[in-house]
Amino acid sequence: MDDRLKKVKCFLLDMDGTIYLDGVPIAGAIEAVERMRRQGRVIFLTNNTSVSHEDYVKKLNRIGFRATHEDVFSSGDATVEYLNTFCKGKKVYFFANEPIKEEFKAGGIVLDEQNPDLIVIGFHTTFCYDELEHLCDLIREGVPYICTHPDINCPTSRGFKPDVGSYIALIEKSTGVSPALICGKPFKPIGDSIKRLLGLKENEIAMFGDRLATDIKFAINNGFVSVLVLSGEAKREDIAPFGEKIDVILPSIAEWDK
Repeated sequence: MDDRLKKVKCFLLDMDGTIYLDGVPIAGAIEAVERMRRQGRVIFLTNNTSVSHEDYVKKLNRIGFRATHEDVFSSGDATVEYLNTFCKGKKVYFFANEPIKEEFKAGGIVLDEQNPDLIVIGFHTTFCYDELEHLCDLIREGVPYICTHPDINCPTSRGFKPDVGSYIALIEKSTGVSPALICGKPFKPIGDSIKRLLGLKENEIAMFGDRLATDIKFAINNGFVSVLVLSGEAKREDIAPFGEKIDVILPSIAEWDK
């Protein structure tokens, strides 16, 4: 095992491409996650804010990964933590699916569609045009907006579907206004939230992921131990052009303590 991993007290795990592929566990991944739990805490980390914690917990348990609500952390959770830390009491217009709105309300966020102090844009997959128009009207009127994450596309079995990064491009074209903050990977707010919640130092947290631009860049931006697994998107030939130092490179998560 790499010496840097021996000091880790929290393992942040990307999911698709890192612990499973298309819903099928990667060989040895379930056992690898259980070995991590003997050393520290395991958190399944996602930028996706279109589905609820309950959906992720059900999926993880269904395919063999033991998980509870507390084991899943999303860019939506980071946004809630950020709002409670820096924007306490502000009224929020949340552009998002209904189950995620309920999670924000449960987290203490006051939602107000008509007279908000701040806008939060999540991965809204059920919006109608009127909502988009209202969102842009509020931004033109001067209401600042932040986003849960920057992903341009979300992978599907057919290819891709537009994600929050695509919404940002549309909003910027229509209003001329850019987001004041983006919480999710690869940016710092989600890393800062995790550090505040866990009370850990940077070198006590490791990020395992298969995407250089999100997972690994996130680890580097936050000073976490960066662990690239070659079981998903990134291939070995992508490493040199990436141009950043990666702490640990593994064929798959199954090899983390070998």
